[in-house]
Amino acid sequence: MEIIKLNKNHIENALDLVWTVFLEFEAPDYSPQGIEEFKKFISIDSMIKQFEKEEITFWGCIINNVLTGVIATRGSNHICLLFVNKDYHRQGIGKRLFHTVLEECKRNSNCNNITVNSSPYAVEVYHRLGFVNLDQEQTVNGLRFTPMSYSIFRGMSRK
Repeated sequence: MEIIKLNKNHIENALDLVWTVFLEFEAPDYSPQGIEEFKKFISIDSMIKQFEKEEITFWGCIINNVLTGVIATRGSNHICLLFVNKDYHRQGIGKRLFHTVLEECKRNSNCNNITVNSSPYAVEVYHRLGFVNLDQEQTVNGLRFTPMSYSIFRGMSRK
Protein backbone atom coordinates (compact mmCIF):
# COMPACT_ATOMS: atom_id res chain seq x y z
CA MET A 1 0.00 0.00 0.00
CA GLU A 2 1.50 3.29 -1.11
CA ILE A 3 0.06 6.78 -0.66
CA ILE A 4 1.12 9.21 -3.37
CA LYS A 5 0.35 12.79 -4.29
CA LEU A 6 -1.59 12.57 -7.53
CA ASN A 7 -0.64 14.61 -10.56
CA LYS A 8 -2.81 16.03 -13.33
CA ASN A 9 -2.59 12.79 -15.33
CA HIS A 10 -4.14 10.82 -12.43
CA ILE A 11 -7.19 13.04 -11.95
CA GLU A 12 -9.51 11.44 -14.50
CA ASN A 13 -8.86 7.96 -13.05
CA ALA A 14 -9.35 9.35 -9.53
CA LEU A 15 -12.68 10.93 -10.47
CA ASP A 16 -13.83 7.70 -12.13
CA LEU A 17 -13.20 5.90 -8.83
CA VAL A 18 -15.04 8.66 -6.91
CA TRP A 19 -18.07 8.48 -9.22
CA THR A 20 -18.28 4.66 -9.10
CA VAL A 21 -18.14 4.60 -5.29
CA PHE A 22 -20.54 7.55 -5.03
CA LEU A 23 -23.15 5.81 -7.19
CA GLU A 24 -23.06 2.67 -5.09
CA PHE A 25 -22.81 4.05 -1.56
CA GLU A 26 -23.84 7.71 -1.58
CA ALA A 27 -26.38 8.20 -4.36
CA PRO A 28 -29.10 6.12 -2.64
CA ASP A 29 -29.19 8.83 0.09
CA TYR A 30 -29.51 11.71 -2.39
CA SER A 31 -32.28 13.20 -4.51
CA PRO A 32 -31.82 13.34 -8.30
CA GLN A 33 -30.87 17.02 -7.80
CA GLY A 34 -28.17 16.05 -5.30
CA ILE A 35 -26.75 13.38 -7.62
CA GLU A 36 -26.59 15.87 -10.49
CA GLU A 37 -24.99 18.49 -8.22
CA PHE A 38 -22.30 16.03 -7.13
CA LYS A 39 -21.69 15.04 -10.76
CA LYS A 40 -21.14 18.72 -11.62
CA PHE A 41 -18.84 19.13 -8.61
CA ILE A 42 -16.53 16.35 -9.80
CA SER A 43 -16.53 17.27 -13.49
CA ILE A 44 -13.10 16.71 -14.98
CA ASP A 45 -12.88 20.24 -16.42
CA SER A 46 -13.70 21.87 -13.09
CA MET A 47 -11.32 19.66 -11.14
CA ILE A 48 -8.44 20.17 -13.60
CA LYS A 49 -8.88 23.97 -13.41
CA GLN A 50 -8.87 23.86 -9.61
CA PHE A 51 -5.85 21.54 -9.64
CA GLU A 52 -3.93 23.84 -11.99
CA LYS A 53 -4.70 26.83 -9.77
CA GLU A 54 -3.46 24.76 -6.79
CA GLU A 55 -6.86 25.14 -5.12
CA ILE A 56 -7.25 21.38 -4.73
CA THR A 57 -4.78 18.60 -3.94
CA PHE A 58 -5.34 14.91 -4.60
CA TRP A 59 -3.71 11.96 -2.82
CA GLY A 60 -4.22 8.36 -3.83
CA CYS A 61 -3.65 4.90 -2.42
CA ILE A 62 -1.97 2.52 -4.84
CA ILE A 63 -2.01 -1.25 -4.32
CA ASN A 64 -0.45 -3.44 -7.03
CA ASN A 65 -0.48 -0.49 -9.46
CA VAL A 66 -4.23 0.03 -8.91
CA LEU A 67 -5.71 3.26 -7.53
CA THR A 68 -7.81 2.00 -4.63
CA GLY A 69 -8.62 5.20 -2.73
CA VAL A 70 -8.63 8.97 -3.19
CA ILE A 71 -8.67 11.96 -0.87
CA ALA A 72 -8.79 15.56 -2.06
CA THR A 73 -8.46 18.77 -0.08
CA ARG A 74 -9.21 22.40 -0.71
CA GLY A 75 -6.35 24.33 0.76
CA SER A 76 -4.51 22.21 3.26
CA ASN A 77 -7.37 21.52 5.62
CA HIS A 78 -10.78 20.93 4.01
CA ILE A 79 -11.49 17.41 2.79
CA CYS A 80 -13.76 17.65 -0.23
CA LEU A 81 -13.48 14.02 -1.42
CA LEU A 82 -12.65 10.76 0.34
CA PHE A 83 -13.57 7.58 -1.50
CA VAL A 84 -12.27 4.01 -1.39
CA ASN A 85 -13.02 1.28 -3.93
CA LYS A 86 -15.55 -1.13 -2.37
CA ASP A 87 -13.20 -4.10 -2.85
CA TYR A 88 -10.75 -2.39 -0.47
CA HIS A 89 -13.11 -1.19 2.27
CA ARG A 90 -12.12 -1.84 5.88
CA GLN A 91 -8.43 -2.23 5.08
CA GLY A 92 -7.27 1.08 6.56
CA ILE A 93 -7.01 2.93 3.25
CA GLY A 94 -9.29 5.81 4.27
CA LYS A 95 -7.41 6.13 7.54
CA ARG A 96 -4.02 6.19 5.77
CA LEU A 97 -5.27 8.80 3.30
CA PHE A 98 -6.62 10.93 6.16
CA HIS A 99 -3.34 10.65 8.08
CA THR A 100 -1.48 11.85 4.98
CA VAL A 101 -3.65 14.98 4.94
CA LEU A 102 -3.21 15.34 8.71
CA GLU A 103 0.59 15.26 8.39
CA GLU A 104 0.47 17.81 5.55
CA CYS A 105 -1.75 20.02 7.68
CA LYS A 106 0.61 19.76 10.67
CA ARG A 107 3.45 21.03 8.47
CA ASN A 108 1.40 24.19 7.85
CA SER A 109 1.73 26.42 10.93
CA ASN A 110 -1.65 28.08 10.19
CA CYS A 111 -3.53 24.78 10.20
CA ASN A 112 -5.35 24.12 13.47
CA ASN A 113 -8.11 21.83 12.26
CA ILE A 114 -9.35 19.78 9.33
CA THR A 115 -12.93 20.17 8.18
CA VAL A 116 -15.27 18.09 6.05
CA ASN A 117 -18.88 18.19 4.97
CA SER A 118 -19.57 14.49 5.45
CA SER A 119 -22.17 12.60 3.48
CA PRO A 120 -24.65 10.59 5.57
CA TYR A 121 -22.83 7.38 4.60
CA ALA A 122 -19.45 8.58 5.92
CA VAL A 123 -20.41 10.27 9.21
CA GLU A 124 -19.48 7.24 11.32
CA VAL A 125 -16.20 6.82 9.43
CA TYR A 126 -15.26 10.41 10.27
CA HIS A 127 -16.32 9.94 13.90
CA ARG A 128 -13.96 6.93 14.13
CA LEU A 129 -11.17 9.14 12.76
CA GLY A 130 -11.81 11.66 15.56
CA PHE A 131 -14.02 14.24 13.85
CA VAL A 132 -16.85 15.91 15.73
CA ASN A 133 -20.06 17.33 14.33
CA LEU A 134 -20.17 21.11 14.07
CA ASP A 135 -23.87 21.18 13.25
CA GLN A 136 -26.77 18.94 12.29
CA GLU A 137 -27.17 17.44 8.85
CA GLN A 138 -27.97 20.00 6.16
CA THR A 139 -29.15 19.84 2.56
CA VAL A 140 -27.95 22.34 -0.03
CA ASN A 141 -28.84 21.91 -3.72
CA GLY A 142 -29.86 18.34 -2.95
CA LEU A 143 -26.53 17.47 -1.32
CA ARG A 144 -26.90 16.10 2.22
CA PHE A 145 -23.98 16.67 4.57
CA THR A 146 -22.96 17.12 8.19
CA PRO A 147 -20.29 19.78 8.83
CA MET A 148 -17.50 18.22 10.89
CA SER A 149 -14.09 19.16 12.27
CA TYR A 150 -10.95 17.44 13.52
CA SER A 151 -8.71 19.38 15.91
CA ILE A 152 -5.02 19.06 15.06
CA PHE A 153 -4.12 19.74 18.68
CA ARG A 154 -6.49 17.17 20.14
CA GLY A 155 -4.51 15.35 22.76
CA MET A 156 -1.42 17.53 22.27
CA SER A 157 -0.28 20.41 24.39
CA ARG A 158 0.08 23.68 22.49
CA LYS A 159 3.43 25.37 22.74
